[in-house]
Amino acid sequence: MIWPFRRKSKKRMARIVIDEPITSSTRVSVLKALKQIEDREFPALIVRIDSPGGTVGDSQEIYSAIKRLKNKGCKVIASFGNISASGGVYIGVASDKIVANPGTITGSIGVIIRGNNLSELLDKVGIKFETVKSGVFKDILSPDKPLSEEGRRLLQGLIDESYKQFTEAVADGRNLPVEEVRKFADGRIFTGTQAKELGLVDEVGDEFVARELAAEMVNIDPKIQPLTFGKKKKKILGLIPGSKMIEKIINNIFFEFDSSNKVLWLYKP
Repeated sequence: MIWPFRRKSKKRMARIVIDEPITSSTRVSVLKALKQIEDREFPALIVRIDSPGGTVGDSQEIYSAIKRLKNKGCKVIASFGNISASGGVYIGVASDKIVANPGTITGSIGVIIRGNNLSELLDKVGIKFETVKSGVFKDILSPDKPLSEEGRRLLQGLIDESYKQFTEAVADGRNLPVEEVRKFADGRIFTGTQAKELGLVDEVGDEFVARELAAEMVNIDPKIQPLTFGKKKKKILGLIPGSKMIEKIINNIFFEFDSSNKVLWLYKP
């Protein structure tokens, strides 16, 4: 007997939406959705991305999960929305094809790590941290002191390795030489049209264009609505007028705190 949630879906495509900064909660939600899609054996998946990117490890786990799904025969099309930058691009290049709106903001291929130097402020208010550590770099990027030159060199090595992983993934996913990718992988952003000229995307168009492309690849009817997985549960806040804006502001504030001192693939104007 095949339970309803394990039923096969040969004539319908699946859909996932990533419309927030990529964090551990994003990863958990997306990986769960991808497992459900794998279990039901959907022939195609639309990954709708409207995200500035986020944490490196979480982006890499989503990327790897999409690659595994592809290896099991599911065709994956990425559809870039208003913005799909940095970690959003990384996830996108795991797909078979990428479709972006002509005005989509994309690119921002690069790595950043941010810390807060509050040492002068702490001195003024009379706050001093007492630290006992096992090594000179154990409290690197601590907010109570400026970053040393030795610490800066160590972090730069970390950034350079993460950048290498990023550019190699883009080169592999887009079938481009790494040297060619590095020519434009300097943090700059592009429109969807410019990205197509660079080879970062395959088609310029909206999500319906992505759906038509996926349907053609697996020979199903593009008029059948995709089944969206990983939908967020509605919260009480959703009943308040302007709740979406309030939720976005709150999420951005939490992300600022959570992402401090982490290596990021993030577009941050």
